[in-house]
Amino acid sequence: MPLYETVLIARNDVTQQQVETIVDTLTAQMDAEIGAEPNTETSVVKKREYWGLRSLAYRIKKNRKGHYMLLGLDAKPAAMAEMERQLSLNEDILRYMTIRVDAIDAEAPSAILARKSDERERGFRGPKPAGRFESGRKRGYDDREEFRARGDEPSGRDEFGGFNAGTEE
Repeated sequence: MPLYETVLIARNDVTQQQVETIVDTLTAQMDAEIGAEPNTETSVVKKREYWGLRSLAYRIKKNRKGHYMLLGLDAKPAAMAEMERQLSLNEDILRYMTIRVDAIDAEAPSAILARKSDERERGFRGPKPAGRFESGRKRGYDDREEFRARGDEPSGRDEFGGFNAGTEE
């Protein structure tokens, strides 16, 4: 049987469990057509990845985010046509795209998940640039090192950066 990859986007109003349930029902119908047991080696689904809630490039049906799911399928073209029909009827599915592929690598993560793990592995990015506080805001006129080193505070300001009310200590 030919191999396919399907990416579907579900509305952000639904939960991850509801997306999993939608996919489970679709794959159970496809497994029932060929007489295979779900979640076994003879199952239609060879790969299944949840990519998470991601921002959309543009609004789709008034949604700015969507739950992304990748399915690697080994099915007949008629079964794929029926699955796409079911996806188009489901109101929770915003978009789907199915392509035919030569091979499905079930063990290796997809490019999306591989990139996510690379982002998490970034740690220390080097020392902080000079001239900034820990909070990241730039130093003001009063905070210059030259005033602090000489003891020359600009007039009208106390040590906390606020204005003096004319009181001398």
